[in-house]
Amino acid sequence: MLEILRTVLFTAWSYQVTLLEFTAAITSLIAVYLGTTGRKVMWPWWIASSALYALWFFDAKYYGSFATQFIFIAFGIWGLLSWKQTGAEPATLSLKGRTIAVGAFALCWIAFAPFLKSIGAVAIWSDTFGLLGSLVAQVIMVKEKWESWILWFAVDIVLTIQYFRGGAYFTSLVYLVFTAIAILGWLRWYRNAQRSLR
Repeated sequence: MLEILRTVLFTAWSYQVTLLEFTAAITSLIAVYLGTTGRKVMWPWWIASSALYALWFFDAKYYGSFATQFIFIAFGIWGLLSWKQTGAEPATLSLKGRTIAVGAFALCWIAFAPFLKSIGAVAIWSDTFGLLGSLVAQVIMVKEKWESWILWFAVDIVLTIQYFRGGAYFTSLVYLVFTAIAILGWLRWYRNAQRSLR
């Protein structure tokens, strides 16, 4: 099965896109877009796309991104179980919550990077940023806070550059689209959070 997924589907600008990378990208784009709508149906897509990308990132030696997929799967299950049937009800993170999120992220980012270096990761600081930023954004998203989309935006920009510099052009393009979708999610969830205050 894995060999079939590793089959080259097409080549663009000398970059070979496998069936695995293409399928992971499409399911991820569907999941992230559904996330902007706050629909609960996004979580099964999120889990499936994370499992596919875990395989691809492991093959590409992006170990931080590989580990991130397991975080996505776990939080996808949490989101599926905790969100109401009607979906997310976006709210605003408290000042204390924002401070804790930023502080925990910064400390862990500095502490975790040397570990990725020790196991031979392709990109250390950006992969660690992606891993830990995604972890914090995922927690905030499951808690239905609109600020999660600000962090997704930052993570997606960093990873777009990382994958482009690493020659993973197709995945870099997918993350560029994620960046645009994060802006849409940010606007939609912020508006919904403001409406709930009225």
